Amino acid sequence: MLLRPQYLISVMLIGLGGWVAANAQTKVIKEVPARMINSLEGKDLYNQYCAVCHGVDAKGKGPAAEALKKPATDLTQLAARNSGKYPELAVQVSIRGPHGVLEHGTGEMPIWGPIFTQTGSQKDLGDMRVLALVKYIGTLQK
Repeated sequence: MLLRPQYLISVMLIGLGGWVAANAQTKVIKEVPARMINSLEGKDLYNQYCAVCHGVDAKGKGPAAEALKKPATDLTQLAARNSGKYPELAVQVSIRGPHGVLEHGTGEMPIWGPIFTQTGSQKDLGDMRVLALVKYIGTLQK
């Protein structure tokens, strides 16, 4: 049986639409384990652990931002949204928990939380990392 041209075009368009939809849904987000870096500099820590979601410019458009449950926060606007005062304690709490931030998915930022919440003899290093990161994010305020 031969299809009429108008039916053939319809079938082709439906097939093309299905192919586009199937390929759009198969986007894969690669998860890699966090690796410890030796630096305790806030900028280095930010680039290693935060920029993937918040972006190098800290505006919330990093390459993994679309995988979050809600948009990544624009970290350059924290002070502006807090009557011009950088909310240092709130930033510290959102980095280390206890209740976490919705876009992080759990009570700690899921990929690298242990790096910032170490215990025992390494607790001081975790605290130093958090404080360096909080201070650095403070320098990004517009």
